[in-house]
Amino acid sequence: MTIKERVRLYTTKAAIKSALKVLPKISDERWLSIIKGRVYKLKNKEERDFLENLLVNLKKAIVDMSPAVRDKVVMNLINNAMIQGQPKRKAFAQKHGMNPPNHLVISPTMKCNLKCYGCYAWQYSKKDDLPYDVCNRVIREANDLGIYFFVITGGEPFCWEHLYDFLERHHGSFFQIYTNGQLIDKKVAARLAELGNAVPCISMEGFEKETDARRGKGAWNNIMNAMDNLKEAGVLFGYSVTAVRDNNDMVVSDEFVDLFIEKGAFVGWYFNYIPIGREPDMNLMPTPEQRDHRRQRILEIRKTKDIIAADFWNDGPLVNGCMAGGKNYLHINVNGDVEPCVFVHFAADNIKEKSLEAVLTSDFFKAFRKRQPYNENHLRPCSIIDNPQVLRDIVAECGAYATHDGAETIVTDLAKDLDKYSEDYGKIADPTWAKEYAPKEEEEEAV
Repeated sequence: MTIKERVRLYTTKAAIKSALKVLPKISDERWLSIIKGRVYKLKNKEERDFLENLLVNLKKAIVDMSPAVRDKVVMNLINNAMIQGQPKRKAFAQKHGMNPPNHLVISPTMKCNLKCYGCYAWQYSKKDDLPYDVCNRVIREANDLGIYFFVITGGEPFCWEHLYDFLERHHGSFFQIYTNGQLIDKKVAARLAELGNAVPCISMEGFEKETDARRGKGAWNNIMNAMDNLKEAGVLFGYSVTAVRDNNDMVVSDEFVDLFIEKGAFVGWYFNYIPIGREPDMNLMPTPEQRDHRRQRILEIRKTKDIIAADFWNDGPLVNGCMAGGKNYLHINVNGDVEPCVFVHFAADNIKEKSLEAVLTSDFFKAFRKRQPYNENHLRPCSIIDNPQVLRDIVAECGAYATHDGAETIVTDLAKDLDKYSEDYGKIADPTWAKEYAPKEEEEEAV
């Protein structure tokens, strides 16, 4: 790193620290100008607009957060992850000809206090956790590559005995935790407020009827109490929902979204049901028409409501297709197997045996990246449900192994059904892409 680059990073960090002290009084324009060199370099206008919206909403939200949360959001999530880590990321790119991912997903335990039907994680072993020293090594190695944002999933992360020590130990990183919310009492919320570097995202199926039907009686009330506890303690939090055929329209309704805005949620994550895990069922998947309706509603929510809404499948245009295979992220499961995606249960390497850098540059992950985007239509980003032949080809080409019993059905028993779904969805997505998205990309390329 040159002296000029060091000075720039130092002055940027100093400017952000100064801004943190007077954050409520800073205009949105001034706030963005402090980090605009990083934000506006994004070529994709949709991605740039989303990121700017995220930063502005973060600024508004953290005013009411605990001092530790306010500090960690700004200094870890923005300063470390988006700015200070850039020279390390640049060095990795120069060495390997590829950028490192911007975040990692880790499942340190599969222990859970619930048994939800259709859970993608159901088939993983619940006997042993990922060794704690391995978890810590992964974070250290990721930091060395300029990665400071991590997602903890499972299992139920709040059943993991090392959770709080882990968050405290890696105080320079920021974590999003997917949780069922059943264990977040006032004491837990207070601990998170003290640590400051974690955002819980609480999973549900809809309203009380739908959530309790899958998670057990009382689950909904526990979630409502958990959100109240987090808001009172000054912890940033969100909600997460898996869209299935029966709840797809409900979970993007004004009534649903407005409830969680009122509860104080900062972000809402949407995931399309994928036929993996316990007794996979194609009939649970939202229809192609329902998936497109959810896409339209997410765009409307972003424009009209004070919440960040994100859809793991419909937001392909934000990330130029698929994020998997180390392009933007990867998943380390409880056994140490490094999967290209949380929903792709195949691996060729184990993090217990290899460094993160070695896994990222492996033939298996290269096979994904050299094919990305799999489709010129970024509304069809996925190698599982949109371009299923891609996943079948990569698994065969690299000799990847299934990471649990039954994982192979996604490329065997369900192959014909997934091909049919992909074809049917394409009849909706392709005209939409040509009309609503392709012209914007052409304009950006011309600039």
